[in-house]
Amino acid sequence: MVNPGTGRLRADAVTLGYDRKTVSTGLSVTIPDDSFTVVVGPNACGKSTLLRSLARLLRPSAGDVVLDGESIHRIATKEVARRVGLLPQSALAPEGITVGDLVARGRYPHQNLFRQQTEADREAVAAAMAATHVADLAEVPVDELSGGQRQRVWVAMALAQQTGILLLDEPTTFLDIAHQIELLDLFAGLHRDGATLVAVLHDLNHAARYATHLVVMKGGEVVAQGDPGEVVTADLVEDVFGLPCLVIPDPLSGTPLVIPRGTAHPAP
Repeated sequence: MVNPGTGRLRADAVTLGYDRKTVSTGLSVTIPDDSFTVVVGPNACGKSTLLRSLARLLRPSAGDVVLDGESIHRIATKEVARRVGLLPQSALAPEGITVGDLVARGRYPHQNLFRQQTEADREAVAAAMAATHVADLAEVPVDELSGGQRQRVWVAMALAQQTGILLLDEPTTFLDIAHQIELLDLFAGLHRDGATLVAVLHDLNHAARYATHLVVMKGGEVVAQGDPGEVVTADLVEDVFGLPCLVIPDPLSGTPLVIPRGTAHPAP
C-alpha cells in the first residue's frame, strides 16, 4: 500500500460499522491535500461507510478521524461544517423550495442564531451558483428540475459553505452518461481552482480519468492507493472486482482504460 503522505483529513486505525455489524477494522486513510481523491471498490466494501466517517456522520467504535490535527468529534458541528462540505448520496430538498433558497442554506454554518444574511453570504451564494451554472434557475422550485440540474444545485449549496474540503458520496448515481461527465468535469474544475475533493464512484474508468489520487477498497480494507496510472492494472481489477479485463491507455486522456473481457469476448 502506497503511503499518501500527510493531509488535513485522515482516518487513523478506525473500526466502522452499523449496529452490530462491523464493516472495517483498523482502517487508516489519509486524504492528500489539494487532491481529487476517488474511492472505488465492489459493492458493500465500505466506501460510503468510510466517507460517512470522514464527514463526522458515523463515529468509529475504535480509532479516530482527524481534521486539522484534532479529533473531528471534538470539534463543534458548526465549525466542522465551515471546513468540510458534504454532498450526500440521497439529498432531499424541502417541498417547494427554490434553487436560490436551497443554495443559500449552505451559508448557515457562517451565520448567527438569527441567520442574518450578510453581503459575504450573498456573494458566496452567487459565486457558487455561477460556478455550477444554475444562476438562471434561482427562482425555480427544486422539485421541477431534472436529475442533472438537481445535482448541480446540491453541489452549489456545498460550494456556498466555502470549505476547503468537499466530500461527494456517489454523486453520479442515477444520472445518464452525459450528465455524469458534466458533473465530473465540474468537480475537476473545482479541483483545479484549489478544492480538495473526495468522491465515491462506481465507474472505474471515470475514477481513473478524473482522480489525482485513487483509493481502492475490498472487504473493508484499503488494498491499493496512489496515482491511477500506477494503481489500475488488470491484475488488481480481477483481484478486487473479480473481472478479467485488459487495461489500455485511454486514447483521449492517457489514463488507464479498463476493457472487460466477459464470457462473450474470451481472451484471444
